[in-house]
Amino acid sequence: MEYQGNILKMRSELADTVQYYFRIGDQEVPMNELIGMQIRMQFDGQINCISCGKRTKTSFSQGFCYSCLQTAPEASETVMRPELSKSHLGIARDMEWAKEHDLIDHIVYLAVSSELKVGVTRHHQVPTRWIDQGASFAIRVAQTPNRHIAGVMEVFLKKYFTDKTNWRDMLKNNVAEHFNLPEEKEKLLSLLPSELRQYRSANNDVVSLNYPVLEYPMKLNSLSFDKQSVIEGELKGIKGQYLILDQDRVLNIRKHNGYFLRLTTHS
Repeated sequence: MEYQGNILKMRSELADTVQYYFRIGDQEVPMNELIGMQIRMQFDGQINCISCGKRTKTSFSQGFCYSCLQTAPEASETVMRPELSKSHLGIARDMEWAKEHDLIDHIVYLAVSSELKVGVTRHHQVPTRWIDQGASFAIRVAQTPNRHIAGVMEVFLKKYFTDKTNWRDMLKNNVAEHFNLPEEKEKLLSLLPSELRQYRSANNDVVSLNYPVLEYPMKLNSLSFDKQSVIEGELKGIKGQYLILDQDRVLNIRKHNGYFLRLTTHS
């Protein structure tokens, strides 16, 4: 089979084993079906901005041209630093966009991959955000009415928890399994001032995430289409937004948002 088009990060669905769909042009390739097969991806140099669609020589911040990096609401610094959101004050790059993305309920969560981390995501991005990070377990801690409050809570908690995922350990499946997430949630909540503790989530379910991987890499060789135009080999698995190939090679799909690829598969 052959597919071609500009790519976006893989869509995922929570199931007994996470299901992945590679978005190439107007098609979605069911990637779980390709695990154990040979795949070939070819990049001919075309990159299109994922916001305005125009061709760009360089992709900024996972898919934007330079102009959109400066102006597009989805490229705002508040995406990475939610505490900086001022949408609740009527200040944003695009208030209509902010009403749908910032001025909605947000989830503050604890997730376990290589270690315990705290994070923030829009309520409708659960469990997608956890899957994209390659988390093995996650629990909701709080639900806030906007992005700013969730960001303030995250900043406060970063004094006690990391907010980063060690992608190398995550891909090696070095999972810190000794954490009791309901207990950690209570510890976390006890650290919060009362004005933030009021947003605690009543949902104490621990979500377990299992990824479609035949073999995890022992060492990591990170691949990029900026360095080679053709990447091919046996697909060993998928975790987070990474394709795991034979010979301990890994490819971050999200990093290449907007790249025009040709994907061919064969057994």
